[in-house]
Amino acid sequence: MTEPAAVKAALKSQAVETPSWAYGNSGTRFKVFAQPGVPRTPREKLDDAAQVHAFTGAAPTVALHIPWDTVEDYPALARYAQERGLALGAVNSNTFQEDAYRLGSVCHPDPAVRRKALDHLLACVDIMDATGSRDLKLWFADGTNYPGQDDVHERQDRLAEALASVYERLGEDQRMLLEYKLFEPAFYMTDVPDWGTAYSHCLKLGPRARVVVDTGHHAPGTNIEFIVATLLREGRLGAFDFNSRFYADDDLMAGAADPFQLFRIMYEVVRGGGLTADVAFMLDQCHNIEAKIPAIIRSVMNVQEATAKALLVDRHALAAAQRSGDVLEANAVLMDAFNTDVRPLLAEVREEQGLDGDPMAAYRRSGWARRIAEERVGGQQAGWGA
Repeated sequence: MTEPAAVKAALKSQAVETPSWAYGNSGTRFKVFAQPGVPRTPREKLDDAAQVHAFTGAAPTVALHIPWDTVEDYPALARYAQERGLALGAVNSNTFQEDAYRLGSVCHPDPAVRRKALDHLLACVDIMDATGSRDLKLWFADGTNYPGQDDVHERQDRLAEALASVYERLGEDQRMLLEYKLFEPAFYMTDVPDWGTAYSHCLKLGPRARVVVDTGHHAPGTNIEFIVATLLREGRLGAFDFNSRFYADDDLMAGAADPFQLFRIMYEVVRGGGLTADVAFMLDQCHNIEAKIPAIIRSVMNVQEATAKALLVDRHALAAAQRSGDVLEANAVLMDAFNTDVRPLLAEVREEQGLDGDPMAAYRRSGWARRIAEERVGGQQAGWGA
């Protein structure tokens, strides 16, 4: 059994990056639901993110999305974040919301469209230079809807060419994080549909190209923890996009649909040394009907709870059961950890950090939700595409 002091130390060092877009308005595929107090500018998003970090102590960085978070002065935005106890995290590119990308972006059959997409990716690296961000996160909506629509082999060649150009542009301390997605919006064939495709491209590029595992981007029944274990073993797991799903890419709060899956994933992270490796733990969620800031606080807490349970697994007892072939005992060791109520432990960790043991209750008492609803009147609320 891991010593309590070691468990607490690991939990205190854990950081979960929150996404700027989660603080804005979002919705289903059919409707975006506006809420009072939603940020109107990237700075107001950072104000809200600072509240999440203030009450959890575990969300010190905020991911940007370009062009949704475009500003004239990126160093000034980085300073604004620093003044609020934050840093700017991964820069996320967007090559999926312009008419030119109807048939793809970096995989498009038209060289002019591919050049347009590549120029955007290179501009994102310029922004990283200005903000001090380490990671460029790439997700491509590229794919085809019908058999024969385009040449699959050539599309992979185009993708490889674009990735190589971006990789060459990165600074020595910067990384490329390549995300994959089984489907959507392409219905017949997606150009980066799975971890194997992403891994193969990263392998050719070099050690600073890593794979992003979005927990919602898999077919039902996929053993995500196996993917995590494999990528960790290969040294190519770059980041997580934590969310939860029932049917497809639902982008619900992390751990909401299947907390046992989140625990299994976090156990493989702990087992594979991912807590101390260069793995970025990020949220990628849309809060459609629930209040934004409390939902993000809850998500951070859910990741912390899964991590705490994973740290409590009796690794010696588990290894002994595995070596002896005792199937039931090995499973029982994992289940004992999963069934442990770790909320008192996490409350102690927070209190030792000078925080309230109950972040949700502390946020409710803060009055921040009422304040922003009263002050953020007029202007354009942030949301998808804004």
